[in-house]
Amino acid sequence: MNYLPYIIVWALLVIAIIILVLVRRSIALQEDDTLHVLDSDQDKVQEQIKVAQKLEVVDRWGKIVTIVAVIYTLVLIGAFAYLKFVESSRMPVT
Repeated sequence: MNYLPYIIVWALLVIAIIILVLVRRSIALQEDDTLHVLDSDQDKVQEQIKVAQKLEVVDRWGKIVTIVAVIYTLVLIGAFAYLKFVESSRMPVT
């Protein structure tokens, strides 16, 4: 059996996770950890809200793709183990 298409899909999932990590890191660099409470800081507060919303979206997609990748990995391992088990339990024809 050819496992290459399944491995390519798995690799694409891993690449997607890496890209999401890099995107999250670049967005997080814009984050201001200072608490702004004065009226004169309203622009900074709005900017913090925008960055937080972007981070929430990236985090949500990161969790979804990671869960899919883990489940896909477990299914691949299970299928591979099952096929090897079936292959090894066949009686040789003599």
